[in-house]
Amino acid sequence: MRGQRKRMVGVVVSDKMDKTVVVGVERLYRHRVYQKVIKDVKKYLAHDEESTCHLGDRVRIVESRPLSRRKRWVVEEILERAR
Repeated sequence: MRGQRKRMVGVVVSDKMDKTVVVGVERLYRHRVYQKVIKDVKKYLAHDEESTCHLGDRVRIVESRPLSRRKRWVVEEILERAR
């Protein structure tokens, strides 16, 4: 299991910082009691070395060593550009 890094796909919700983007990762799950499908969006700070990501881009992020206080992910690739 060692060497396997977590990967997630999400949408860039903010690109206002230098070399950093905020990626919103959406997940759907069913409530235990009420059986209603709930959509949950969690935000991750990801490192973007060349600042190539922009608002609305669909990206894949990969787990990494801590780069700052809240930044523990790196943009691996841009899957789809925003229009």
